[in-house]
Amino acid sequence: MIGIIGAMEVEVEKLREAMVIEASKTIAGMTFYSGTLSGVPVTLVRSGIGKVNAAMCAQILCDCFQVSMIWNTGIAGSLCADINIGDIVISKDALQHDMDAVYFGYAPGVIPQQEVSTFPADEALATKAMEVCKSVNPDISVFSGRVVSGDQFVADKDKKKWISETFGGMCTEMEGAAIAQAAYLNGIPFLILRAISDKADDSATMDYTTFEKKAIEHMVQLTLGLLKAIA
Repeated sequence: MIGIIGAMEVEVEKLREAMVIEASKTIAGMTFYSGTLSGVPVTLVRSGIGKVNAAMCAQILCDCFQVSMIWNTGIAGSLCADINIGDIVISKDALQHDMDAVYFGYAPGVIPQQEVSTFPADEALATKAMEVCKSVNPDISVFSGRVVSGDQFVADKDKKKWISETFGGMCTEMEGAAIAQAAYLNGIPFLILRAISDKADDSATMDYTTFEKKAIEHMVQLTLGLLKAIA
């Protein structure tokens, strides 16, 4: 069973429409739909926005649905000049850019008193996702790299510059690293798939509204294609 998490309704509705839904259950205000998608057993859920919602959602998938892996699909802001709106980023790893215990001597992003703060994605699955994306989305570029997360929508060029230079991330969003941490602590493989909706700078608000729909179309095509590839 694969757990698939999207933060917003627009990120999961197309996938839900394509599902053969066998059961649904609401836990902690989140509705979990279980069934098959592209012939693969999945549980699909909208977590809500932000790291707390995302981590709670991932833990529920582990505890109540015994998922064997977790995918987090959605949209993000680009941190690299080469990554354009509509392109896709597939995670190599993930960390939280707003984890800040610098006062106590920790580097930015480091979680105090925890051995791991940067969480590696499933390498074989990430490689397969790269192959599939090139096939199902030939009109865009796909990148593999670091996803950075924080409880803020980055729409300031100075903040973007700091995040990019400090963490070397390819894109920024608000859930992935929290899901990655929960999956890691539960010993479950994960993968973050992100379509770029904006440039995470002073144009972000305008770009996001304009390009959200197209970015999600690319993400749905990748998710369905990846499921078919592993079926």
